[in-house]
Amino acid sequence: MPNIKSVMKNDVKSKLQNAKNRAEKTAMKTSLKKFDAAINAGDKDAAASTFKAAVQSVDRAAGKGLIHKNKAAHQKSAMAKKLNGLG
Repeated sequence: MPNIKSVMKNDVKSKLQNAKNRAEKTAMKTSLKKFDAAINAGDKDAAASTFKAAVQSVDRAAGKGLIHKNKAAHQKSAMAKKLNGLG
């Protein structure tokens, strides 16, 4: 544990931010899994609604710097291909 007060504060802030980032990334992964489940079930309506939510969560994560913007574009493109291939 650090002895300097400002370093202690930074340590606490870092842990809080790490928890927020982890929660946001986990939520993104969950939305992607829900989309994949809808695709595997063959339900076009559910896939379309979960696609919208998944794209929003991927964009949010990319905007916050949790994932690279190119990775976000790659994931959205792959999801769109899956959705269009379902129809």
